[in-house]
Amino acid sequence: MTKGSQTKELSVAELRELVPQLQQLTDKYKRAELIQKALFDISELASSVNELSHLYPAVHKIIAGFMTARNFFVALHDAATETVDFVYFVDEFDELTLPTIPASGLNKTWTAYILRSGNHLFFTKENAEEKLKGIDVDNLGADPVDWIGIPLKRDDHVIGALVVQSYDESERYTDQDLEILLFVSQHIVNALDRVKSRELTEQTIIERTQQLQAINKDLEEEISERQKVEALQQALFEISELSASVDGEMTSFYVNLHGVLSRLISAPNCYIAAVDKDQNYLHFPYFSDEFESHIEPRPIGRGLTEYVLRTGQAELLDKARVKALADKGELDKRIPENMKKSHISWLGSPLVVEGEIYGVIAVQTYDDDSPYTVKDLELLKFVSHHIAVAMERKRAADSIQKYNQQLSEKVKERTTELNLANETLKKQIEERKKIELKLIHDAHHDALTGLPNRVMFTNRLELAVANKQRHKEQNFAVLFIDLDRFKQINDTIGHYAGDMFLIEVSKRISKCIRGHDLLARLGGDEFVILLDTFESVEDAEDVATRIINSLAKVFVLEDKEMYSGASIGIALLESWYQSADEVIRDADAAMYQSKSMGRGRYALFNKSMRDKLLEELELENEFRRTLRESAFECFFQPAVDLESKEFLYFEAYIRWEHPRLGKIQREQFCQVAEESGLTLELDNFLVEQACTLLRQWQYSDGPEKRYRIAINVSVNQLLQPKLINSLLDKIRATGINPYHLIFEFDENALNRRSQHILPALTKLKKAGIQLVLDNFGSGLASLSYLYSYPLDYVKIDHRYVRSIPRSQKNLKMIQSVLNIGEHLDFKVIAEGIETAQQLRELIGIGCLYGQGAFVKPAQKLVVKKDTSKT
Repeated sequence: MTKGSQTKELSVAELRELVPQLQQLTDKYKRAELIQKALFDISELASSVNELSHLYPAVHKIIAGFMTARNFFVALHDAATETVDFVYFVDEFDELTLPTIPASGLNKTWTAYILRSGNHLFFTKENAEEKLKGIDVDNLGADPVDWIGIPLKRDDHVIGALVVQSYDESERYTDQDLEILLFVSQHIVNALDRVKSRELTEQTIIERTQQLQAINKDLEEEISERQKVEALQQALFEISELSASVDGEMTSFYVNLHGVLSRLISAPNCYIAAVDKDQNYLHFPYFSDEFESHIEPRPIGRGLTEYVLRTGQAELLDKARVKALADKGELDKRIPENMKKSHISWLGSPLVVEGEIYGVIAVQTYDDDSPYTVKDLELLKFVSHHIAVAMERKRAADSIQKYNQQLSEKVKERTTELNLANETLKKQIEERKKIELKLIHDAHHDALTGLPNRVMFTNRLELAVANKQRHKEQNFAVLFIDLDRFKQINDTIGHYAGDMFLIEVSKRISKCIRGHDLLARLGGDEFVILLDTFESVEDAEDVATRIINSLAKVFVLEDKEMYSGASIGIALLESWYQSADEVIRDADAAMYQSKSMGRGRYALFNKSMRDKLLEELELENEFRRTLRESAFECFFQPAVDLESKEFLYFEAYIRWEHPRLGKIQREQFCQVAEESGLTLELDNFLVEQACTLLRQWQYSDGPEKRYRIAINVSVNQLLQPKLINSLLDKIRATGINPYHLIFEFDENALNRRSQHILPALTKLKKAGIQLVLDNFGSGLASLSYLYSYPLDYVKIDHRYVRSIPRSQKNLKMIQSVLNIGEHLDFKVIAEGIETAQQLRELIGIGCLYGQGAFVKPAQKLVVKKDTSKT
């Protein structure tokens, strides 16, 4: 001690009195440290635990770290279902029989009180009577020594309860334990919410991943199928290219053909067998084998190749099949034993050209682990036809090439003799070309034809109109000339030749008129003439006749003979005309009248032409009104099974008989619909009528319950996805089965828009609607349509059917389509059957389905207005 300081020493008694206080402070700090650690552990749980089932035991362990908690449970209340779920339950004496019970089953329990009131509850066996006084509760389990229940709250809502209890006199709870549990309860709720959110998120991710995997699997299957189709297309294209190539020997051709086939099916061993002219020997123009390098020609016997030649069918021959055929005497008895030793799996298909079998293509494998399947057989059967055609074309091309080589040698000899004469002619031709190029240059720089243009002609015609108004006795006329086939000339031999053609036309027309008449070119292939001061209408008609006769003569363009013609409209100037445009308009109308009567003629404008234009406008208006009022009559032409006469489906179409205009031809009002943009509305009308009738049929007990209806649908419906979606929505809204609905699409319309419609056809197919390619053979449709498009039916154009039996070539074409249909799984329908002989011929080639007046005439079916709600 320093000097002057005053200290007071504590006695031993006083120090002993301070020991309990220090002990309390130490316990307090330890408890605070435990609480802080518990909160930290709960926070860590919220970040690390992914499942609620793992969270509750971890929370139990944390609470047991700062107080006795051998008996502990957590109950959660679901307000939506009014149930209580004991998500975690540990007790020394009680067992949990039902983890989830109705909330009403806990009405008088201590836990129910906490869930109902949101208040905590703490009592001991000493003060239980006092604490539970005024609370209508009963205990369901064993009586505890101490019991603490803490509400779990989210905001102000009670979501559950946390309970600890003791059955041991030595394990008692204090207010400090209550205070700690109240403090950590909210942290427990936060941890529970975070883990639950993470668990839901992971579950959602798992479900979405499964969905994406399923979608990906479907896409992979679709891609695989498309790749197979594309591989087949590419192979057929290469086969065609090989046959078109004139270079190389036949051996090289066969090797390349083998390579193409190997990409489609397993073909390590392949050979082509052909029959000689006398049908006695088989020779092998191509042979490739793993074990043998060469095969000699042999007499026709009882081998595998000869069996295919006899039956005319593609065959898949394995050991069992060969043994059965050998037992029947179809094959040599030694073949089954040879196949058994060599483990051979064999495919063979006849090579058929124009119905005649002239050979066999075969592939074989010596591996038991990869035998051929029926699918391989179908593929070889399909490809063999193309291979046969390619081989025939190649042989023909080689023969022609040899002939051309011989001819080339002879031509070369003659060419040497003509070279001297050509030198002189060449000089003359070069001089003439120079003159022609100068004439062409002058023509293009002087408005091509050198004729007046529209502006000059209009000005001159305005003067004539004014002159006619002052001098009614003077005669004027406008001839409007439109050339025929001008676009074809341009597209065929080029625009340069087209310009030369127009120059020649202007020269010919100029020779047909007088010097004071005015000839002008309005543009393109349109010319106009103003005839000035003539005596009578016959004079104008004579001018038109001379022009038509002159332009009908042959044109020589680029050393090619071309023919054209002209349609002429004549409008006589009358005093009531107010402008030149009116006269040109009427002359133009007369020209279109002449076109409608047939090209190469003239027509004189009269009031009836104007009336016709008005009638066409009226027809369009009446069509719109009839379509709006759904006043068309519906007829149904059935397509039937030609042998059983059972209905395949009914093709719906409309007839229009106007009360004042009479019966309107189908082509006429279809043209009106096309020109006025009403094809989609007409399609929707037919769809509505068909769906209404199908809806009426599906509730009947007769055979019509299984009938189907086909509709001719415009390709315009396929050009926009929203149109397809709208059409499918209308069909679904009627409540009918889409399988009973068939859409027919015209071949020519598909040709014009083929690159846009495949996705739309696929969507219709997936919706359950069956598809028909109508009028097949009427246009230039590619055969690729038949395997690229998801068709159910192909209808042969009626012109092919009507040519039977006169045209056997058309009958063979129909038979070819039937063969393709067997491979590509679509049905062929012959439309337009009108005679019994046509029917017999079609049945004779295997045609199963047909349509026409002779088979079943069209009938009118009454479509009752459907007022029911789907």
